[in-house]
Amino acid sequence: MAELEFIESETGPNPGATIIVLHGLGADGNDFVPIAQELDLSAVGPVRFVFPHAPVIPVTINNGYRMRAWYDIVGADLVKREDEAGLRHSLAQIEELLAREKERGIPANRIVIAGFSQGCAMALMTGVRHKQRLAGIVGMSGYLPLAATTIAERSDANALTPIFLAHGQHDNVVVHERGLASRDALRGLGYQVEWHEYPMAHSVCMEEIADLNAWLVKILAKV
Repeated sequence: MAELEFIESETGPNPGATIIVLHGLGADGNDFVPIAQELDLSAVGPVRFVFPHAPVIPVTINNGYRMRAWYDIVGADLVKREDEAGLRHSLAQIEELLAREKERGIPANRIVIAGFSQGCAMALMTGVRHKQRLAGIVGMSGYLPLAATTIAERSDANALTPIFLAHGQHDNVVVHERGLASRDALRGLGYQVEWHEYPMAHSVCMEEIADLNAWLVKILAKV
């Protein structure tokens, strides 16, 4: 399995925490670099950001056009006919990124996995299954994939890991109700979900970045 390509930046020397940010359909790792630059995490010390690029694959809903995607999307419903093979392939590749950070000296409990849209789906899927306790999981404008398998496959290590979920009330790509259903499913399994919603479409807003900033400072506070 080919390793994911990625962009990397550090806010200072010898970072003590890592935030992995997974982009949405058709974008690439560059998409969230400007948003990460808006964050002020000086209170937690130097942080490493990792922005991987999803593989280029044909996407059914876009007439088979090849683009960067973590998995195929067959129809607008998103969850009726999920690309389980694609989801699990990307999960394995993201696990390699997590392993790489640990090899570089960042313990799992100092790693946050975050994502937008498809990247949100991958962050949630990976985060609840990871075998070591992560610092936190961030999902923006997305949903919980393979929801029916979560209870059987989730890891006890991340049962208490805080989750930040944010969604636009006017999202017409991943509808608001899909975000709410994912929030409720995770809370139903006992996860500590901090929920935020904003009067926006399928995007990110400054208020969301400020809320995420405060949450990251809280969960990555120096111990």
